[in-house]
Amino acid sequence: MIMPAGRPLLLPANPRFIAFTLLLALLVNMLLGLTGLRWLPDVLAIVVVFWNVHQPRRVGVLLAFVLGLALDVHESALLGQNALSYVVLSSMALAIQRRLLWFPLREQALQIVPLFIVAAVLEWGTRLIVQDAWPHWSQLFSPFLQAALWPLLGALLLAPQRRAFAPDDIRPL
Repeated sequence: MIMPAGRPLLLPANPRFIAFTLLLALLVNMLLGLTGLRWLPDVLAIVVVFWNVHQPRRVGVLLAFVLGLALDVHESALLGQNALSYVVLSSMALAIQRRLLWFPLREQALQIVPLFIVAAVLEWGTRLIVQDAWPHWSQLFSPFLQAALWPLLGALLLAPQRRAFAPDDIRPL
């Protein structure tokens, strides 16, 4: 793939770093779930979509399914409710990942909003069918907060790949 002009070349992502960020996002999601605030963003969904876009061969639909099941078990929710939304979110992210990489992180956030909205609607629909529970109005903010966090988390997750491999005075890259 030809990179757009002015973009820095990135080092390959370390698989341990990817695993660490996914585990950390899962733990943050579990801690945020304990607060009971419904409007908080789904950090795990953001990180899964980010790695789906930037490392599609390492993080795919199967890993999204397993992480969704882990979150379902933690929340004591319907088994597969979060897993279904993560699988749909992951497959949609994989479908647009080539086009998404052409844009900077701020512009990517605008294109990610529909993905988060579809995943939230799917989760709300599942909850409505099974538990007969209407979504709270504050949950409508969550997909937009996730998109707002996309540039920040993207910059943090790309930071280790931007460091110089062997910096010296001759090679400034």
